[in-house]
Amino acid sequence: MQDQRVIIVTGGSSGIGRAAALRFAAQGDKVLITGRRPEPIHAAAAEHANIVGLVADVSSPTDAARTVAEAIDRWGRVDALINNAGAGAILPLAEATVERITDIFSVNVIGPSLLASAALPHLEKTRGAIVNVSSTFGHKPGVALSHYAASKAALEHLTRCWALELAPVGIRVNAVAAGPTESGALTGMMGLSLEQAASLKEQERAQIPLGRRGIPDDIASWIVHLVDPEAGWMTGQVIAIDGGLGLS
Repeated sequence: MQDQRVIIVTGGSSGIGRAAALRFAAQGDKVLITGRRPEPIHAAAAEHANIVGLVADVSSPTDAARTVAEAIDRWGRVDALINNAGAGAILPLAEATVERITDIFSVNVIGPSLLASAALPHLEKTRGAIVNVSSTFGHKPGVALSHYAASKAALEHLTRCWALELAPVGIRVNAVAAGPTESGALTGMMGLSLEQAASLKEQERAQIPLGRRGIPDDIASWIVHLVDPEAGWMTGQVIAIDGGLGLS
């Protein structure tokens, strides 16, 4: 019988992270989800017996180590790290400040790096996998998205560099570049009003060749597949899942 796998999913209380956690849990994996707010984390963890929630901030060095330690203390191993938690803002260059730029990069670049480093010895034991969640705007420019886009471009190149560095110890590293997805990010992470979010959604639908915004499962299914042994000869890749938006 194959050992039960242990998966860490950051930003697992909603959207893509929640959908991925539920998919992993449904196939029998043990899943540790993290997030900053207790109520959504506890609510998501209650959706499946295989999911455990932990209140943690990916940008915190101590929380990165604490997250990995929680998985090891509970289940004794880590098979995959899903760096899904993200930060962003509609941020024109004229309004950029050190604090706002640092907030974005601390979650999108520093956080995944700290978590991957903390998980590394355990992933080496299981010949595990890392999946980073990027964005179409990691490779497509966007007005007032420069710092968010730059942070995702950095995450994509971290993916390629880590894939080379960790291949000798059997750890695969890939990324998914998600297009606009129905996840509440516009009114949450991006800070838009309901009216602004509705207007932007219509603009995005008009630009997406397949004619719709994504749903979390569109992305989550690829995250789960990239962890699966069937993808065992795949590393260093950034898979765009965006309805063709990156082509437009």
